[in-house]
Amino acid sequence: MTWLVTGGAGYIGAHVVRALAAAGIAPVVLDDLSSGHAGFVPEGVPFVRGSILDRDLLERAFSEHRVDGVIHVAGFKYAGVSVQRPLHTYAQNVEGTRVVLGAMAARGVDNLVFSSSAAVYGTPDVPLVTEDLPKRPASPYGESKLIGEWLIADQGVATAETDHALRHTSLRYFNVVGSGDPVVYDTSPHNLFPIVFEMLLAGKTPRINGDDYATPDGTNVRDYVHVADIAAAHVVAAQRLAAGDPIEPAYNLGSRNGLSVREIMDAVARVTGIPFTPEVGPRRAGDPDRIVATGELAARDLDWRMRYTLDEMVRTGWEARSAAAAS
Repeated sequence: MTWLVTGGAGYIGAHVVRALAAAGIAPVVLDDLSSGHAGFVPEGVPFVRGSILDRDLLERAFSEHRVDGVIHVAGFKYAGVSVQRPLHTYAQNVEGTRVVLGAMAARGVDNLVFSSSAAVYGTPDVPLVTEDLPKRPASPYGESKLIGEWLIADQGVATAETDHALRHTSLRYFNVVGSGDPVVYDTSPHNLFPIVFEMLLAGKTPRINGDDYATPDGTNVRDYVHVADIAAAHVVAAQRLAAGDPIEPAYNLGSRNGLSVREIMDAVARVTGIPFTPEVGPRRAGDPDRIVATGELAARDLDWRMRYTLDEMVRTGWEARSAAAAS
């Protein structure tokens, strides 16, 4: 069995590739390296360099590697930047997903795991986010992910009575952290962990954006989930699709409890051994107090669980980033 991972040279995609290989599933990577890194692709894994917008390239990859399914991780993932670049965001995430679906249909590839986002919910006013919560995305990024889910669902309906009915599921999650391999680390300039790590490596003091939220320590609370756990859930989803097992159209990969920004800062100081007191700046516009998702459906179907403590999340991320800095 062979699965193509779009965006497989990126932080999350590279972990999915490793998890597939560990499960005895042959991975193939397709990535244009706009944010990924060729060095993240394990030796021996076929690597097709190019864009998901290139349908001919996708179809050739499906045929040449006899692909059975797709884990679609590729996309433009910066919610804040998407406000300034909506057309780019829609081209990559909406048109890109449409092209992937078209290529799959043309080559008879029937199984799809879509890497979606909890950004489809926007800023819900409930303590725990469940899959059936109304979708009110607050950015072009969140909108593009929701439209991607719609496209996939519509294609599933359209092909339901054909010989190549599309089987699919979408995985929604918030903040992915840590590392499951010292070669792979988060290189995003917009995510909390790499921002803090880069500041410490530069001898600067990390900053908290607001400490007057309605939370126990005044800083906002979010799901933070380890990238290896996220990758493992993608693999189980792929296995269920391939086996024809029942599967939900979407799953939240949530922690249920969440972590505050201050808790993370304290853990970073503790684990790295670099003492610091974070500076406190003003709130960022639109940041809600708390957004945390349940993971009950995923626990039932995808063996979803939080296998890493906060300190382990920090330690694995810091070790991978430090190793890269030393190389």
